[in-house]
Amino acid sequence: MKQTRKQRQKKKAAAPTQGLHKAASPKQMVLNSQVRDSSSKIIFDNHILCSQFLRDYVNLPYLKDVRPEDIEDVSEQYVTLFAEERNSDRVKRVHIGGGSPPFFLVSLIEHKTAPDYNVCMQLFRYMVYIWNAYEREAEGIRQGMSKRKDFLYPPILPIVYYEGAAEWYVPLNFRSRVREGNTFGKYIPDFEYYLVPLQGYSNEALMEKRDEISLVMLINKLQTTEDIENFRRLPGREIEAILQNTPEHLVDIIAKVLQAFLLKMNVPVPETEKLTDKVREKKMGELFADMEKMDIQAERRNTANAERRADQAEKRAAEAQKHLEEAQLLSELTEKNSIRSIVELCQELGAPKAAAAEKLMEKMHLGQEEAMEKTALYWKE
Repeated sequence: MKQTRKQRQKKKAAAPTQGLHKAASPKQMVLNSQVRDSSSKIIFDNHILCSQFLRDYVNLPYLKDVRPEDIEDVSEQYVTLFAEERNSDRVKRVHIGGGSPPFFLVSLIEHKTAPDYNVCMQLFRYMVYIWNAYEREAEGIRQGMSKRKDFLYPPILPIVYYEGAAEWYVPLNFRSRVREGNTFGKYIPDFEYYLVPLQGYSNEALMEKRDEISLVMLINKLQTTEDIENFRRLPGREIEAILQNTPEHLVDIIAKVLQAFLLKMNVPVPETEKLTDKVREKKMGELFADMEKMDIQAERRNTANAERRADQAEKRAAEAQKHLEEAQLLSELTEKNSIRSIVELCQELGAPKAAAAEKLMEKMHLGQEEAMEKTALYWKE
């Protein structure tokens, strides 16, 4: 069965990502529309970047000295309970020292690229699962422990890291999602999540942090042509000073985040390689310096136009195929009726079968064997 273009795209999207050194067609580049969504997963899977994020962008005293080794990823225990599209969610257990027994902070990081009114409920589900799991662990150590007066559940910090360009106008509190929430306020669960809106930070504010997570956030801020121009005006030496002592594996992560952005913008593969190489060479201050002005909106329009033209071409091809099949069917029907008419006429005139077969050979250009078969088919005994 012939596959449609959308079916072929879906199949390609499900295939493993190929290396950048292979040439990619424009249509293949279009398929990278989801690649940017993985950037937060790249960030929070690395505990150096994650610890920097918590120290720099979460105003909570318990986290001011958090280190990479204090962070434990427990995402697999919870993310699998939800739909596949939520595979960028991350759940961390952060071990905070200074107490005996140790004080645990479970931090849930929720990634969004567009305002979502149901984020409170999504976070609440995670929180309930986390507390249930903690209770089961405690009961596994000593039965009945959760019923004791001194048993306490660990605090949970729900964080929304928002990369979208539009303002986040969604209320931060859970009560806003419950009908008559204020009236029944003390009888229903209520909490607020911690919002970190990327667009709320200027480039200068991010640069002041002077660490790798801020460079990543500078890249993730790139949404428009103006953003590109603003990045180009940043002091290159200061950017490169941040990377001076950055380990190679962390530099590679920053390069991958840039790669995700460039691929989504349909930047040609050779240009993408040159720019990501700048990062790996720790020359991030030179990014976009030799690049022609990128009109991101034009790229998006071109992509949309290319998609539309491809859809129209496929539609025309499908219509042409349909007309051809209809014409072939009509031709076959016409031929069938002509053969039947000749056989029936010969029989009415009293001619033998052999004469009818000869007439078919003469008029319809059939071979002797086929002419005999058709005569037998329409000859009325």
